Amino acid sequence: MILKCVAIDDEPLALQLIETYAKRIPSLALVETFEDALTGVEYLNKHPVDLLFLDINMPDISGIDLAWAMKRKPMIIFTTAYRQFAYEGFQLEAIDYLLKPIAFDHFSNAFQKALSYKKMKDHPLPDQDEAFIYVHSEYRLLKVMLRDIEYIESMEDYIKIHTGTEKPVLTLMTLKKVLELLPEKQFMRIHRSYVIRLAEIKSIHQKKVQLKNVLLPVGDSYSEQLKLLI
Repeated sequence: MILKCVAIDDEPLALQLIETYAKRIPSLALVETFEDALTGVEYLNKHPVDLLFLDINMPDISGIDLAWAMKRKPMIIFTTAYRQFAYEGFQLEAIDYLLKPIAFDHFSNAFQKALSYKKMKDHPLPDQDEAFIYVHSEYRLLKVMLRDIEYIESMEDYIKIHTGTEKPVLTLMTLKKVLELLPEKQFMRIHRSYVIRLAEIKSIHQKKVQLKNVLLPVGDSYSEQLKLLI
């Protein structure tokens, strides 16, 4: 698999470095570079790519604002000299956050995260025991095995993935978004605040579901659908 990418940075030397690094990775094809952010976005609107290396501190528009404004977002790896923007990058579900001056091993590791995420989305593993998703947690792209998930809890803009064996994984995502990554036959929303893995159900009684380690409520709008699936 080859990822097509674009780099946007107002510093010519930074773009040259990304171009040099990209040439050292056979699975990464850098198709264009832009010093002007708005010109770069115009190109991306017409020529979608897999990955965008995006500087944050630019004169016309910040990379953060540009990413929020993009209608179709590729995977994003932010590049910047300033650590204080890390949280904003996390909110945008960036694949990674590279601090300048960028070392090749950090660049390569970020690319590998993007490649793994792309493979996971395009070719989910059919074997339930080996299937997984990637989520952003503590500024890392974390691999979560589906077989380990007991239930997922909504906490407004965040979700908490409960595995039953380790501490919950906290990630900036909605239940609706995470359901798009999960197999429909294995997971179900039972409440505005909960998604469960169906294999974890021990019993259902009076609009409550008993899982292995917890008793959860079933919302009125989800109760009939749950009965049909069980």
